Amino acid sequence: MDKGLHFTICVVTTVLLLRESSQAGEEKDPEVLAAPKPGFGTDSRGTGEGLPTLTVTTILEDPYVMVRGAELEGYCMELLAALAGMLRFQYRVRVVADGQYGAVTAGGNWSGMIGEILRREADIAVAPLTVTSAREEVVSFTTPFLQTGIGILLRKDTTSQDMSFFHFLSPFSKETWTALLFAYLLTCFCLFLVARLSPCEWNEPKNEENHFTFLNSLWFGAGALALQGATPRPQALSVRVIAVVWWLFTLALLAAYIANFTALLSSGSEQLPIQTFEDLVKQRNLEFGTLEGSSTFYYFKNSKNPIHQMIYEYMEKRREHVLVKTYQEAVQRVMDSNYAFIGESISQDLAAARHCNLIRAPEVIGARGFGIATAQGSPWTKPLSIAVLKLREAGDLDYLRNKWWESSCLRQSRDRWGPLEPPALGGLFLTLGIGLALGVLAALAELSSSSRRAAAHAKKSCCSVFTEEMCTRLRIKGTARQSQETSGKANA
Repeated sequence: MDKGLHFTICVVTTVLLLRESSQAGEEKDPEVLAAPKPGFGTDSRGTGEGLPTLTVTTILEDPYVMVRGAELEGYCMELLAALAGMLRFQYRVRVVADGQYGAVTAGGNWSGMIGEILRREADIAVAPLTVTSAREEVVSFTTPFLQTGIGILLRKDTTSQDMSFFHFLSPFSKETWTALLFAYLLTCFCLFLVARLSPCEWNEPKNEENHFTFLNSLWFGAGALALQGATPRPQALSVRVIAVVWWLFTLALLAAYIANFTALLSSGSEQLPIQTFEDLVKQRNLEFGTLEGSSTFYYFKNSKNPIHQMIYEYMEKRREHVLVKTYQEAVQRVMDSNYAFIGESISQDLAAARHCNLIRAPEVIGARGFGIATAQGSPWTKPLSIAVLKLREAGDLDYLRNKWWESSCLRQSRDRWGPLEPPALGGLFLTLGIGLALGVLAALAELSSSSRRAAAHAKKSCCSVFTEEMCTRLRIKGTARQSQETSGKANA
């Protein structure tokens, strides 16, 4: 009895140890088996039983494929789930063993994901794998699911430049400054005109001096721009209407100027000295390189452009120092040293969205796409291409792009904080124009009312009195004084 109990305990202990060992092995296994999941871009029909199983090779790169706990997630994983749901297949995902995308080695063999497909270790490769002519000769690619190019990733403080002497003009464009000058002159002229027409502001043109001369009107408008009170003080309703509208206009304008100028000062991206690859070659402060064995490196190697050849020669001579092994290493090196990384622009956009001190230079060359690689003659190439096109037409690829490239910091780039153009302030200028028109109409109404009373008192035509008042008030000051002196001499 004791022997039987002892034997049973040994068997149970052995089974438990074997199960723990099996579970530990599964956790360390880089392969993940998955069936189509209902949800984004998938068909929820079926349980996955009896469906073909594809071995998928990929590479760890944020945000395409990332490890979260015991599962893989990212753009490519959601894309793969969508394709599996549309084409009805199961898939087993494995991370590429050598961590490479795929290039020809010294022995003439292919490394990375391309090599695994050629060796039949994987059926397809779903990753940020660039479609190139060399790779297309040995494997087949589907329709690209992402478009990209070659850009330059920089750190903002390494690209800072002394601001121009007239940097204070940067918040507004030249057209906006011209429109502002025109609005200022027009407003001051309207103040001058309305003050002369309004009998409430200038009751006795022949005996009183009008304080709102043109120079005083210019001073009044300038004082409002500086948020300072300026004399003379308007008394007539028509003049006050124009003054109030001009004050509101200047308040909104100054708020827009201060906000845009502050953003331009804090961004530091509007004066990038490195705008193009030619600028990168000419400078001597930054080292630059790319991923070793990547399609970007071979792009510069095969290019006939003299600038591109200079970039390739620089990287080839210093390959041990400037070429990096992984994308994460490249981003970290840009952040920590005077280094510029040349690589896929779409990946650099992600780095700039995740790290607020990084920025991508404006120029992008070598338009290319990311495609799904399959073995030549594979029956999955065409169905996968059609499925990718359907996802693009349905807007699902744009949804994934926006989801995984969402910025985690407030961007204050030139694209967002550039000079304000006149259309951006169009409503403000329109409001000012309406206010000026109302002020002029109010002045004419005041003059008309005064002329009507004067015509009734003198028993004259209202139109003749109104015309006489208009001529008197619009007469140049010097001419009026001269005519008064002449009439005085004649009376004497």
